[in-house]
Amino acid sequence: MKIDLTDTTASKINKALVEGRRAIGTPAVGMVLTMVIVTDEENAYDSIRAAEEASHEHPSRTLVVIKRHARTPRDRTASRLDAEVRVGADAGTGETVILRTYGEVSDHAASVVLPLLLPDAPVVVWWPVNAPENAAKDALGALAQRRITDMYAVEHPLEALELRARSYAPGDTDLAWTRLTPWRSMLAAALDQARVNITSAAVESEAENPSAELLARWLEARLGVPVERVVTEGPVVTAVRLGTANGEIVIDRPEGPLATLTLPGQPSRTLALKVRPTSELIAEELRRLDADEMYAVALRGEGTEENS
Repeated sequence: MKIDLTDTTASKINKALVEGRRAIGTPAVGMVLTMVIVTDEENAYDSIRAAEEASHEHPSRTLVVIKRHARTPRDRTASRLDAEVRVGADAGTGETVILRTYGEVSDHAASVVLPLLLPDAPVVVWWPVNAPENAAKDALGALAQRRITDMYAVEHPLEALELRARSYAPGDTDLAWTRLTPWRSMLAAALDQARVNITSAAVESEAENPSAELLARWLEARLGVPVERVVTEGPVVTAVRLGTANGEIVIDRPEGPLATLTLPGQPSRTLALKVRPTSELIAEELRRLDADEMYAVALRGEGTEENS
């Protein structure tokens, strides 16, 4: 069910949500959080689709904030809020409100979003593109327990990484880090099996890859050894090599969804290591809303040294 509202207010949107739920017989009590997506018109469709797919695991109210730019100077000074309310099958397992702001109301989007938040439920803000320099100090980011950015969406990701490191606050995370979860799990499992001291390390990836840089910094912090960055043709991270006195521990994924794990003195084995869609990354981030301490370690390249 979809309800279109033109030149509206937050109170009218809340009323439309109640009417929509009543019409389809769906209560709001099953929703566990509010997801706020701040995006542009170009990226809105993909972002909404990813959030709706993630809502099958985390039923939520999704508020999509799209700041529109008027074409004429007169229209730019006029404030207006349009909304599209989706409930039922049109909104995954939760409900979705698409907010299009015009004029001065675009500068005060937090005041529009605040009355629409689910009471007594956590808030997550996700910027698929055009994230603020300091997410925690952004007006919308300040409402959230979890703030999700994506360094893959910027022109110079390694510069963005340094900016994230300087402005990090508990609750910040980035999908460039989330993409590394399978790599980190496999490396931890490989080191548990090998039980050897690591003497050297290298991360291989395409140039300017933020996930590869985060992985290298995390390994440096956790293993206490320098990590070489090796540029390959990609795609994304292609291999991690850990040197030991007995030989190399290698996870190699040159392309495709499969990787090869090689341990000293053991036959190679094939492992699943696919590139996951955005919906899976968002669903993973919504499973825990506390501070991601390992992300902070990876950003800054410092932490408790742990040579496995």
